[in-house]
Amino acid sequence: MILLQSQSRYLLQILTNRVQNIDKGVELDCHWVEFDDVRYHIQASIKNPHLLHLSVSLPTPPPETEFSGGLPFGAIEAIKAAYGSVVHILDPPRDGFNLTVKLNLSKLPSLEEMKQNLLVKIASVREVVMGAPLRVILKRLASRSVPPNVGVLVPLLHRPNESFFIVPQIEKVTVVFPMRFNDSIDTVLAASFLQEFVEARRTAGLNNAPACLWSSSPPNELKEAPQHALSANAGFVSFVISTRHVEGKKLDKTVWSLSTFHAYVNYHVKCSEGFMHTRMRRRVESLIQALDRAKLDENGPASQSKSFKRLSIEESRGNSYS
Repeated sequence: MILLQSQSRYLLQILTNRVQNIDKGVELDCHWVEFDDVRYHIQASIKNPHLLHLSVSLPTPPPETEFSGGLPFGAIEAIKAAYGSVVHILDPPRDGFNLTVKLNLSKLPSLEEMKQNLLVKIASVREVVMGAPLRVILKRLASRSVPPNVGVLVPLLHRPNESFFIVPQIEKVTVVFPMRFNDSIDTVLAASFLQEFVEARRTAGLNNAPACLWSSSPPNELKEAPQHALSANAGFVSFVISTRHVEGKKLDKTVWSLSTFHAYVNYHVKCSEGFMHTRMRRRVESLIQALDRAKLDENGPASQSKSFKRLSIEESRGNSYS
């Protein structure tokens, strides 16, 4: 749930601040963008300080995914189930957005703990909407009911013009992620990270975690996938979700972890890249210090010692042009 708190923190701060200062009646109008091109717009007026309008724009869906009214299937039902009377869905949504809801803060629970939990859930509207189809499938798995599309490949919106795939069965659900990165260095680091991810799953302490596989070529589950969805420069990651992974409160965590898996990998890739850059800079600085301490041999042709300094980017470019 760390990723949930970090990625939804801005919206949660806005909602919490609004609830705590609702008597001041300050006008509110904010736009921001979250990872994977999810855009938000929240508005509140001085006239009705307890009412907020929250609009969400989802990534552009690939052609193979199923959308209804601009939203993934099951999203409307998921919103009503998650928020109850606090949220009212506006139809049509505001221009440029897939969803607009009206939040009535006066209908929040009076008990502080319940109020905070609901605010956190509202701040997680991305997971509620984009994770709705996945939640429907995993709920059927938890209840051990026979899915209507058993064994059929189901594409779900993942990132802009990208999808991940699910194969629902009675006893398990297989989830396959084609992993794509624009930067060549990120691609190499991600492929290495994912292979280590698979190896870590085999340790004794993670026996209850979902089975995880990585391959450079499309797995058999994707034999019916469209050709354009099979171009993954960092390989394919598969998870096998069983009933024990979606029991009770585990369902929410599993839906969120799968819905944000690419962002999770991308976060660790960027951290690894930053760590290596830091190590390289420190190594260069230590070498420069060693060169500064070095002196030419007294018997050499030169009698003066030389010192070395680290050039700035502008100085290095000037030397290269001279």
